[in-house]
Amino acid sequence: MVAAAWTGAPALVLAADTVVASGQRILPKALTAEEVRACLALLNGHAHQVITAVVVLRPDEKMAKRTVVTRVSFARLSNAEVEGYAASGEGIGKAGGYAIQGRAEAFVRQINGSYSNVVGLPVFHTLQLLRGCGYSAA
Repeated sequence: MVAAAWTGAPALVLAADTVVASGQRILPKALTAEEVRACLALLNGHAHQVITAVVVLRPDEKMAKRTVVTRVSFARLSNAEVEGYAASGEGIGKAGGYAIQGRAEAFVRQINGSYSNVVGLPVFHTLQLLRGCGYSAA
């Protein structure tokens, strides 16, 4: 744990992770172009949820946490769009096999919630947690 290994002055520790859910299924962080294709096949023409858990560990070892959910609707994608995106490598290592801040933004028909959550860290909600822990973002 980061907090246990920290030897400096008291500090806040921030941790976050994001998953993409389609129905009851949690999609992987795609490790290959084939996994990107498989993720896009599930998301193609459908809505899904992007869920990020954010946790702040305070110096007094109390935790503040929040879960942020954003609904994203994908357009119907052609085989060429799926293949081109998978070949680009952009979706490798990304939850659900895509990066909304890149080429995949063209696939998004509608978004309901926090855009920065889909990128990977819900900025507004994270700042609210930090402020609640006494951190001032000036």
